[in-house]
Amino acid sequence: MKNLKFLIVALLTTVMLTSFIDNESSIWLTDYKEALTKAKAENKLILMDFSGSDWCSNCIRLEKSVFQTEVFNTYAKDKFILLNVDFPMKSKNKLSKELTEQNAELAKKYNSEGQFPTVIIMDSDEKVLARTGYIEGGAEVYIKHLNDLLK
Repeated sequence: MKNLKFLIVALLTTVMLTSFIDNESSIWLTDYKEALTKAKAENKLILMDFSGSDWCSNCIRLEKSVFQTEVFNTYAKDKFILLNVDFPMKSKNKLSKELTEQNAELAKKYNSEGQFPTVIIMDSDEKVLARTGYIEGGAEVYIKHLNDLLK
């Protein structure tokens, strides 16, 4: 009986943690039209991250030291709709044809220089308000940097 209770508690904990992780990872959208629609509906800005998630070292640093942190996610949830525009190179990370085409169009329009990472902050009318990239220092430093850009 003791083992059964332990097993049930362990199972419930695993399910709850998995749900939490799924919710955290789903904070980033990949569909541009969906991001625009949500930004308009929720009166938020769009933070668009042009990333090479499996080849760009500064993209990986930005993801790990800023975008995956609880501090950043807490800050961003009230201000931004987060949009990931990824350009992976490894075949195991290949995007769908539709997503590849969408990302190419977005790059043509907002990142024609081809710099990675590039972070664009724009309003729901597609007006670019700020452009930046990776800076060292972690989430707190990056949040201050974003706030300074938006002043």
